[in-house]
Parts: sequence; C-alpha cells; structure tokens
Amino acid sequence: MSGLIGRLRGRGRPPFAALAAGLGLAALSLSACGGGDAPPANVVATGSAPSYYPADYAQVINASKGEGGTLTIYSNTDQENWAPIFHDFQKKYPWVKKISANNLDSDEVFQRVLSEQATSGSPADLLVSNAAQAWAEFAAKPNALMAYKSPELAKLPKFAQLLPNVYAMSVDPLSAVYNKTLIDQQPDTLQGLADLVAKDQGKYRDKITTRDVKGSFGFTVSHAFTSARPGSWAALQKILPLARPETSSGTQLEKITSGEYVAGFFISAAPAYPVAAKSGGLLKITFLKDGTVVLPRGVGIAAKAPHPATSKLFADFLMSQEGQRAVAEGGLTSYRGDVETRKDRHTYQELVSKVGESNVIFARYAEVPGAEVNAFVSRWNGLLGH
Repeated sequence: MSGLIGRLRGRGRPPFAALAAGLGLAALSLSACGGGDAPPANVVATGSAPSYYPADYAQVINASKGEGGTLTIYSNTDQENWAPIFHDFQKKYPWVKKISANNLDSDEVFQRVLSEQATSGSPADLLVSNAAQAWAEFAAKPNALMAYKSPELAKLPKFAQLLPNVYAMSVDPLSAVYNKTLIDQQPDTLQGLADLVAKDQGKYRDKITTRDVKGSFGFTVSHAFTSARPGSWAALQKILPLARPETSSGTQLEKITSGEYVAGFFISAAPAYPVAAKSGGLLKITFLKDGTVVLPRGVGIAAKAPHPATSKLFADFLMSQEGQRAVAEGGLTSYRGDVETRKDRHTYQELVSKVGESNVIFARYAEVPGAEVNAFVSRWNGLLGH
C-alpha cells in the first residue's frame, strides 16, 4: 500500500498478543464463549433488533440466517477484548456459530485485504483497526468499503462516524503511567512531567519512555497532541532528551514495571488498565489534564464481504447500547452516554470527568501529507536523547 501506510510501520497491540497473531484466525464459538450460560442481562432480545430500528431491518436479520452462520474479521484487536463482544452477539443472534478474528498489525489489516483482493478475493467481512491514517487512505479507494448507514447513528455522538462508512468501535485514551516507587511525584500534566525531570536530569536520563513516532501509532497520537497543543513543544524540549522510544505499549508497561523506566506517556490505556490492576499498586495510570489524546478504533464492512447481512448485524451491535457495554467489558473504552461506568468498565464519560471535555484531543482519521510526516518525525526524533 502506498502513502503513509508505506512510510510508517507500527503495532496497534502489545507484544503479549504475538502468540495469538502467529496462530492466525482464532475462532471464538458459542462453546468457547460460555455458550451454556443464561443470556446476559445486557442482551435485549434474542434474534431481534432494538425497537427504534426501521421495520425493514427484519430483512437484514433474515438474510443473515441464510449466510451460513460465520463471520470473518480482520483486526488488530486482542482476543481478550473480543471475547465479551462475541459472547453477547452470539447470544443475541445464535445462528452465528463461528466468528473468526485475527490479530494483525494495525496497518497490516488493510495490506492483507488489498493483497487478497488483487488475487483470488478476500474472506474478510469486517475490518477493525485504530490506524487512523491507514483508514483514511483505504476508505478513499474505490469499492473498498460497503456503503452502509447504521440505524444506531441517531443514538451516537457525532464523533462516532470517523469517515464515510467507517464507525467507532471504541474511543481509547492515551495515558501516562508511573512506577510509584521510583518517581518523586506523579504529575498529571505533560508540563508537570517536564518540570519534574528538568530538576534532576541525571536521575531521569533514559528513564522516561514514549511511543516511537516512526510507527504509525506513535506518529498518530504524538502528532495529534502537538497539533492541538502547539505550545507543548516547550515541555517536550525538556522531556524528550531524557526519553527513549518504544514500539508498543506492552513493552513500555513491562519496562516501567521492572524499573527500567520510571514513567511513560502516550501509552494506550487499554493494555495499561489490567497491567496496573495486577501490579499490586506499583503502577499508577493518569490522564494528562493539559491534553489527553483519544484514538478511536474504526470498524467498516468490506465492499465484497462474503456475509454482508451478518456484517451489518455485527457493526450495528458494536454501536448499540448492549454492544458498547460488551466493548467496555472487554477492556476498551465505550463512548455511548447510556453505558454506565464501573470499576471494570471504562467509558468516555469517565475520561471527561477526569480531564474535562476541552482537554480531550481526538486523533483525526485523515491522511497526513508526506512532507508533514517527515518534518514532524525529524523534529521529534531530533530532540530524543541518544
């Protein structure tokens, strides 16, 4: 693939998902997802859509019943994130017996589909990735995505539609993570971190981590932050000379836990939440009150999806109240206002309550010109310590 996908390479998931990726498509069937249990309370009615859907939606449901009961998703999303979603979807639509979802790199989702389409055709029904620029490039291609307007749109915030025919599955924030035993204080702003490390550069040299901006994930979130907060370069000039980049949130979390780093910023909260919960209080997660980047996870239906009706059911379910509950239960961040925040279920409303809506920075699903990419990467990496 040309454009930014060819220029930047990055991972949208932590390294502990590598084993699952090596196994290829992992099928989560009803039995694997607790099919013998009673339907969960958040599933409204088996085999039927919400009452506010149009009457002719029954045709979509009936068509799905004739598609063989399978669904294939190309994604960069881990199996533990998918598990409650598949469980509840299959409870609601029990004729869908097998859902296969792989674990690819964030850009590889699109590369694989394009490669398969150029030869014998692709088995992919839906695409899920948080590679914002790659999505923008892919969605602009003729006949890449099925034209589909979800009946859930009227119930969702405007930011739920990322591009034509591309919707938000989740809106995952970027966090700052600290090893509480190794840092004098735990600032909750980027400027606060800059002021802290500037007081003792020797102590913090090579002890701060951020995401590698040569990868598409790192570029997207870092570029979004500085574009929204151009004055932040003054703080970055203090932090980056003491920092080291990493290519995944998983690696960053491992090294903060071990003490190789004392803190890191622009770390995906989705993998950070469970690691911090299991750290025995060693790790603290916070969100920057001078700007927290949110990276939506996009979902779209392939133009030549082998199971188009079932794909529509699944996309609509993801955006429904019951689907967004399952999204949050899987460790990602829900964005519907009617999904309740709980200790084990994170929501956009929770983030807003912590940093204020004016301090939420959405990473845009738009392709960045190559010259701008190169200029940003050069400026950022030019500040890093070596």
